[in-house]
Amino acid sequence: MDTPNNVDANSILPILKKIPLFATLDENLHREVIKRIILMYYPDNYQVFKEGELGDALYIVKKGKIKIYHEPKEGSILPVDVADLNDGEFFGEMSLISDIPHNASARSVSESEVFILSKDQFHELLNNNAALAHQVSETVVHRANDNDQQV
Repeated sequence: MDTPNNVDANSILPILKKIPLFATLDENLHREVIKRIILMYYPDNYQVFKEGELGDALYIVKKGKIKIYHEPKEGSILPVDVADLNDGEFFGEMSLISDIPHNASARSVSESEVFILSKDQFHELLNNNAALAHQVSETVVHRANDNDQQV
């Protein structure tokens, strides 16, 4: 099943179900999210975003590899690796609901295809869909409570 934006819903749906913001949505709401996702192609060694920049999207690796890392600190010339994300993994989801800058940088380490849901598209979706807005806000509150209990 292809969506109007040429995103294969069957390949992205299982990934959406793993993302806390979208895990509990029903099939119709998943389709609404997928309609707003675009597919980007990144060449090897492409800077997706830098640590400290304001986040503006959720990223899902369709194919390829993305390195998440901390920029070199004063007195160091080497970045500190945080994670290597491969097919089916995601990052940046909290950028959709917060205005907190990225706490790490992201760069492709091979040619990569990445699904992107922009913050603007996400907010448009929330504004047009009260059920989704309610479910997302419940998830955010639940995660915030979990984080408070872990401190």
